[in-house]
Amino acid sequence: MPSDTNPRSVILTGDRTTGPLHLGHYVGSLRNRVALQHEHEQYLLLADTQALTDNAHDPEKVQRNVVEVTLDYLAVGIDPTISTICVQSALPALAELTLLYLNFVTVARLERNPTIKDEIQARGFGRDIPAGFLCYPVAQAADITGFKATLVPVGEDQMPLIEQTNQIVRRLNRQTGRLVLPEARALIPDIGRLPGVDGKAKMSKSQGNAIPLSATDNEIEDAVHRMYTDPDHLRVSDPGQVEGNIIFVYLDAFDEDREAVADLKSHYRRGGLGDMVLKRRLTSILQALVAPIRESRLSLAKDRDFIMDILQAGAARGRKITEATKLKLMEALGTFRFDGES
Repeated sequence: MPSDTNPRSVILTGDRTTGPLHLGHYVGSLRNRVALQHEHEQYLLLADTQALTDNAHDPEKVQRNVVEVTLDYLAVGIDPTISTICVQSALPALAELTLLYLNFVTVARLERNPTIKDEIQARGFGRDIPAGFLCYPVAQAADITGFKATLVPVGEDQMPLIEQTNQIVRRLNRQTGRLVLPEARALIPDIGRLPGVDGKAKMSKSQGNAIPLSATDNEIEDAVHRMYTDPDHLRVSDPGQVEGNIIFVYLDAFDEDREAVADLKSHYRRGGLGDMVLKRRLTSILQALVAPIRESRLSLAKDRDFIMDILQAGAARGRKITEATKLKLMEALGTFRFDGES
């Protein structure tokens, strides 16, 4: 985990509520969040409004997964007494900030955003891009600045979104003539994108190539068994390719015995090490990791009132913070306010 964080940074992170979380989320962000919550002020946003940008046809799925993602957070070790978990749609100030910020960014700038360009291509939108999806970077800027976050854990592919946030922040600060909003810094995990079990793309709920945090031992075993290794490693005696080999990518991400992994790589390169030996090792490691998370999740799911209490408390705290940010910015901009009182 990167260690160059400032004391008591304000962290904003979160997930779109489109499905339960998986091992890609765990290695890319969740285990960092668990560690960071003890040192920093951390807010976790359940981005249900942003999930609708490409799931408006199925809002029930988005709503259902608010609870599912919350269960994943708690099961991996997020402590709701020190990390604030809140639902995006329960914080109206974020929507108001988004609308305000849209006046400070052009359509051309949004279309040039590399992250959005890649996502548009991956989803095959062509020119039928939902306006909400195109404006995703502005909504994310509202989320980050609404909590005045200074540190945002993201994958390297999300860096253009952080830069766009900071461009909006700099423009607003110049216009107001004061430092009304802080810039945010990206926190990039040591492990990059975790490939899916098919080895063809990043692990993704929508691609169907993920191992969820609720996976059973059999599901994990089946997923690892389906993983491709080196196509030229036809016999155990053949030398094998380590670089780009999905099994070794996963061992690098999850096997804590670094010396043993290095020995396995050397053995595989010179030949004499079968793929099934590696797959059995990886299966055992992933089963040991997921089992306590799965059991905790099953236990937590039995008490829905407890989950709703956490979300209501988070919404109350999140509303107070984001509303204060919105009012301070509006005052700095000289924006007209009408609150119904004379």
